[in-house]
Amino acid sequence: MLTTGLVVSLAACGSDSESDAGGGVAITVACQPPKTAPKQREAWNDDVAAFEKAHPGVTVKSTDQQPCFDPKTFAAKLAGGQMETVFMVPVTNYADVISKKQAKDISDVTDLVKNYGDIKQDVRDMVVKDGKTYGVPNVSYSVGLVYNRKLFKDAGLDPDAPPKTWDEVRAAAKKIAGLGDDYVGYGEYGGGNVGGWHFAQSIFSRGGEMVVDDKAAFNSAEGKAVLQTLHDMRWKDDSVGKKVLIGWETLMQQMAAGKTGMMLGAPDVVSDVVQKFQGKKDDYGITGIPEGEASLTGGEAYMVNPKANAAQTEAAMQWIDFQFNTPGKGRHDYARGKANGEAVGVPNNDYMGDSPTGQRIADAREENAVLPVEYYQPYVDTSRGVELKLEPAKAQELYAVLDVPMSAVLTRKDADIDKLLADAESKANGILARG
Repeated sequence: MLTTGLVVSLAACGSDSESDAGGGVAITVACQPPKTAPKQREAWNDDVAAFEKAHPGVTVKSTDQQPCFDPKTFAAKLAGGQMETVFMVPVTNYADVISKKQAKDISDVTDLVKNYGDIKQDVRDMVVKDGKTYGVPNVSYSVGLVYNRKLFKDAGLDPDAPPKTWDEVRAAAKKIAGLGDDYVGYGEYGGGNVGGWHFAQSIFSRGGEMVVDDKAAFNSAEGKAVLQTLHDMRWKDDSVGKKVLIGWETLMQQMAAGKTGMMLGAPDVVSDVVQKFQGKKDDYGITGIPEGEASLTGGEAYMVNPKANAAQTEAAMQWIDFQFNTPGKGRHDYARGKANGEAVGVPNNDYMGDSPTGQRIADAREENAVLPVEYYQPYVDTSRGVELKLEPAKAQELYAVLDVPMSAVLTRKDADIDKLLADAESKANGILARG
């Protein structure tokens, strides 16, 4: 996605002279779609206009940095006081942002998000510290296995009976790779922090841990199994391709090209493969994560700049309510999304659970689906009983460390897995010891 210049209004820093949300309040809000997505950008701008009409005196200025969370710039932007009035934070960064007092305590105004109580309790608990609330979650997901149903058929596999174990994944990958030299059975990352991120997903699925009692725990039987399987798929089966994928989008682009059989991912991967990268909508399904011992869970929340005054905070919460948490409005306007050609239909966000709001959102999404929702039922059926694991402390730093063994087993036939994990463990413990 194109990254454009970030415009930050002085109003994001707050102004003590503005006393109420109806008396000339200006706020900045993050995550406007970029110019490269004109229909989605127009929809966002229409929402801003509708919101301003419903809240006279409030002016909303959008910033269109995409992706709207960039781990390379996020910390510096926060520390420099350049964050918008309303900004997005991934679950990986909740604790750090809250502990550094870089998000405002919104405990007294959560009622401005009318359905706040319908957000799942465990999801809400993630933005609470010492009894105080610092954000409004709007995304919660677990990881599954995304797969190409067409390639399953072509390889003589049953797309309605996707793999349930890593051994089955390996066997299916080998058959798909056997379709031709340019076919990849199973796609995986080896760098850019996404290699380590997928290592975490894989080790959790096998019942392993990343960190226990503030010390690295991934140098384990489960961690070795992750790397050994990947090594054997590369060097014995030739089923994972010869390119080491780095960027987050590269694997989805490869899936969209129709020559890759499987990858780990949340359901929104299907949306991106179809919508952003023009994959064929009828080709993709998703099922639960192999082994199913546990799944990495992730998500995001919107937080409020601590410099926002009372009027700006009120307007900020009203915007979060309108744009991200109201069925049929803003992000949940699935009828508009369908009309705009968006890939509506995947069960990609369960933050409201089975609450009345959650059911309304799910019903509207299915009613306006343009994707074959029956292809995602294996994920719905199998993911409900899977234990959810949060990303570890210092996640991004640990992922960078684990990129090294992930890349090594994909590029070196003689990679020493025991040494790779021992070295990574030592580096990770150094990072964790710094607190």
